[in-house]
Amino acid sequence: MAEVAATDLDEAQAAAELERLGAEIAAHDARYYQDDAPTVSDADYDALRRRLLAIEAAFPHLVRADSPSQRVGAAPSATFDKATHLRPMLSLDNAFAAEDVVEFDARIRRFLKLGPDEPVVFAAEPKIDGLSINLTYRDGRLVLGATRGDGFVGETVTANLATLKDIPERLKGAVPPLIEIRGEIYMARHDFAELNAAQAAAGKPVFANPRNAAAGSLRQLDPEVTRTRPLRFFAYAWGEAEGLEAARHSEVLALFQSWGLPTNPEFRLCRSPEELLAFHADIERKRADLPYEIDGVVYKVDRLDWQARLGFVARAPRWAIAHKFQAERATTRLLGIDIQVGRTGALTPVARLEPVSVGGVVVANATLHNEDEIRRKDLRIGDGVIIQRAGDVIPQVVAMVPEMRDPDAPEYVFPDHCPVCGASAPRDEGGDVVRRCTGGLTCEAQAVERLRHFVSRRAFDIEGLGEKQVRFFWDLGWIRSPADIFALRQKNAAAEEPLEKRKGWKDRSVANLFDAIEARRTISFPRFLFALGIRHVGEENAKLLARNYGTSDAFIAAMVEAKDPESQAWRDLDSIDGIGTAVATAVVDFFAEPHNVDAVHALLAQVTVEPEAARVVGNSQIVGKTIVFTGTLEKMTRDEAKARAEQLGAKVASSVSSKTDLVVAGSSAGSKLKKAAELGLTVLTEDEWLALAN
Repeated sequence: MAEVAATDLDEAQAAAELERLGAEIAAHDARYYQDDAPTVSDADYDALRRRLLAIEAAFPHLVRADSPSQRVGAAPSATFDKATHLRPMLSLDNAFAAEDVVEFDARIRRFLKLGPDEPVVFAAEPKIDGLSINLTYRDGRLVLGATRGDGFVGETVTANLATLKDIPERLKGAVPPLIEIRGEIYMARHDFAELNAAQAAAGKPVFANPRNAAAGSLRQLDPEVTRTRPLRFFAYAWGEAEGLEAARHSEVLALFQSWGLPTNPEFRLCRSPEELLAFHADIERKRADLPYEIDGVVYKVDRLDWQARLGFVARAPRWAIAHKFQAERATTRLLGIDIQVGRTGALTPVARLEPVSVGGVVVANATLHNEDEIRRKDLRIGDGVIIQRAGDVIPQVVAMVPEMRDPDAPEYVFPDHCPVCGASAPRDEGGDVVRRCTGGLTCEAQAVERLRHFVSRRAFDIEGLGEKQVRFFWDLGWIRSPADIFALRQKNAAAEEPLEKRKGWKDRSVANLFDAIEARRTISFPRFLFALGIRHVGEENAKLLARNYGTSDAFIAAMVEAKDPESQAWRDLDSIDGIGTAVATAVVDFFAEPHNVDAVHALLAQVTVEPEAARVVGNSQIVGKTIVFTGTLEKMTRDEAKARAEQLGAKVASSVSSKTDLVVAGSSAGSKLKKAAELGLTVLTEDEWLALAN
């Protein structure tokens, strides 16, 4: 059965698949950015993102604020001190084919309203497969080095970075008083081979690839270990910069070189999509001979004033794109299909493969997404399969190999019952591709997974309470809901056999665990929301909801009231820009369940949730205000206007209500303008909006 085209899905199917894809991509992001241990190939990961973007393009009103298209990276590790970037350190959207590059150029022209004869010059260079970092220099001196993390907060690794010969402690010449230098830490091919040979000779584990080796070497608690590793650095961009005098991206790269920072020698300026594609082909031909691993080419608009106008979407700049290379392939055998049960009850099939080397990396398993994917590719246990990878460890299953099939191999039958609790696992109504266990909180897999999510790094981040400990306390019967976690000290004190007397526990480890729990009795509102594990509410949606409601009490009261679809509370929720009907419905459904409300109130009796303050951006006059755009804007696109409003700390809504502060009306404004007049709201013309925004 072929995969249903995004445009052929109905709304319920699209919402369900976006939820599945979002959860799967988020898990891969955490393993890649936090653990330096990816469990999916670049090609497989890119395929997931392409499918998600295609569905979002077909159903733009279903785009969730926690969508992978709206975020970058993953939360920083708790092992290192955290460092907040002065400007967000975002990721890049991807191009995979020539038509994607042509569309990238056309999209820029449409956004900037350029004439057909006005040239767009691009800065192009190889995309290094390494670890992104941010170097902060004050008066030319290195004062902070940090990993990208989630794009806003990274890990402080200044002492480790100071051991690299490529990173100067002081910049040469006349430099800005403050500048963030962005670049890539990498390990050359021959250095990687020598390191792995030394690791093997010493009886230590070898690294899977140069990227993992670079990341693992940099993120050492002891900088002296990093000093022994052959790490290198290329500078390619910047963040906050005071007094940086340049008109083009290429000019800044030249400044980097004059300051003593290494840049990639393969850099080139291109003046058309055709020149970009020629450069890509040239670099791909050179790929095997380059001394470092690359996985594509990056294109950036060279003019900085155009970069500023183009701005950003949630996770990436509009003025840059990464053009990826084709994946490497190999053939192996499918040994089995395992079914995993996630915290939302989703049944996910995982392929177990006969280990095979692809591009020098041994791979052994892959996510198969869902039963439709298995049926579409007609996969059967024992089949020969073609797999592909593009720089990471675990491959994508591309197809089965007909000549390697046993003619007696039975068709694979996807289970319709949960393998953990035995409850029925039907597909959601509306033809959802995902089967879900109906066991709910009675299903051990879901309950334990929900608790693991609750204590995870991006949620309550309770150190020392990981998967093993959650399982231990579950089996002991001490925790069944999040609130139980904060009563563990009391339960331990009253137990006949306290933890201190149990195998594997010591007085210090018990004390450390209870101290870590106590340290999390105060938590930010977005983290609190994310930790609840509400379907569709990831980190970005949690932040969006928190900004719009301010406090947990106001939010919960509004969600309970929003059970009535005719209520103002429902209309307010559904009108939040970025919160589609699927997300709103999921949140309201969660609080419609009495046991969920009871669990939340029990948790609130144990913890303090900090209010979410409105963002203050310079001397902005619209911080915290709700703005609705309507009609056709002449001097900027609607996306550019919304992005500017959010930069200034405003909340953008999709419909007009009594809670709307400003309505910006372009030409041909219709019902929204009429309603604004009826409500007596402040209405601005486009020129008035531009004056306010600037």
